[in-house]
Amino acid sequence: MDLLSLFRDLFPDYTLRTVALGSATLGIVSGALGAYAVLRRQSLLGDAMSHAALPGIALAFLITGSKETLVLILGAAAAGWIGTLLIMSIVNTTRVKYDSALGMVLSVFFGFGIVLLTLIQKRPDATQAGLDNFLFGQAAALLERDVITMASIGAIALLAMMIFWKEFKLLSFDPDFGASLGFPMRFLDILLTTLLVIAIVIGLQTVGVVLMSAMVVAPAAAARQWTDRLSLMVVLSALFGALAGISGAMISSTTAHLPTGSTIVLCVSTIVVVSILLAPNRGLAWKWIRSHRNSRKLRLEAVLSDLYLLTQQHKSPEYAHSTSVLRLMNTKQGGVDRSLEELEERGLVRRVDDGKWALTPTGINEAERLTRIYREKNL
Repeated sequence: MDLLSLFRDLFPDYTLRTVALGSATLGIVSGALGAYAVLRRQSLLGDAMSHAALPGIALAFLITGSKETLVLILGAAAAGWIGTLLIMSIVNTTRVKYDSALGMVLSVFFGFGIVLLTLIQKRPDATQAGLDNFLFGQAAALLERDVITMASIGAIALLAMMIFWKEFKLLSFDPDFGASLGFPMRFLDILLTTLLVIAIVIGLQTVGVVLMSAMVVAPAAAARQWTDRLSLMVVLSALFGALAGISGAMISSTTAHLPTGSTIVLCVSTIVVVSILLAPNRGLAWKWIRSHRNSRKLRLEAVLSDLYLLTQQHKSPEYAHSTSVLRLMNTKQGGVDRSLEELEERGLVRRVDDGKWALTPTGINEAERLTRIYREKNL
């Protein structure tokens, strides 16, 4: 069963099926290529590209008089590419910092695009209707031929990414080493930026200029929480983008006048929040659990070591000591009573009578082991 047949079975409604396919395509392409933007710390570049594409859409319409998706995408790609090269040229030839150049180009291009859209809307004919939808997107206006165009262009971008996989990996992690090996890092940088422009412009009709940067950054940011491998990060980022696109399309279809683009962005933002909280390696929840376990382990070791230190002052290694003395020795650790109960459960200490504790033979061995480790670390 091919993908189109699967979507026809899952989404019998033509509009919902078309929007879901288009949103999934956007999520896969922007998610996969957005991983490189996040790794290279160029997340805001997607915002600049999407805003810089607006005048290209307007100029493409003015020159051709056509609102065909391919024509407008080519215009947006050209403008976004020129804006990106302009940013890179400003940074390389002047003392202007990257973020400043980004802000200037973004503002100038976006302002120029708004002016062009305003002029187009004042034309006496009605052929310009709908161009302003590129500001916030109108996924419901997608047609099957639009989805086919998006998928075809996106497939070319993904194919180029796979062909230059090793080179892009080198560019993302160690460009200086790549340059020393003779790789054309400048060309690779421009090529990767061009592919990122393609990923952005094919989604402008779905989520719009204002929200498109979220589709580039958010899936990759979520995937980064789950893995440290580039290949797995790219795959997860594409899957998260597709999941957000499909779920956003489905949710927006259940409520009248609920914009699909904004819903998709909210869905991908939810994925980011869940990833930040629950990802095994980087998730805040697991980090808190590990921190709590480490703190408890340190408290147990501190109480055991203090009890062993006290026994060194007596001939019998199993001499009992009161809880109050251990509390005085653990003013910064706290939880002495609970620690003693847990040590007793593990068979490391025993209760002699009310308020007094002594080490067991196993506890003595464990305390001696901890003492040796401490001494070796401080040698």
